[in-house]
Amino acid sequence: MAHPKRKQSTTRRDKRRTHYKTTAPTVATCPTTGQPHLFHRAHWFEGKLYYKGKVVLEKETEV
Repeated sequence: MAHPKRKQSTTRRDKRRTHYKTTAPTVATCPTTGQPHLFHRAHWFEGKLYYKGKVVLEKETEV
């Protein structure tokens, strides 16, 4: 069985492991607006910020 002579640093190990992207991010549909967005993320729609189908923040308009 192969056995390394020296310990490989964690930086080198982590650099090798960064390229493993298994799947594309999953997309959810907002129940209120019907807009697609990433899971567990808020999204803007028509000047309002939605999260879990509820308005969280409204964009301020300058008069």
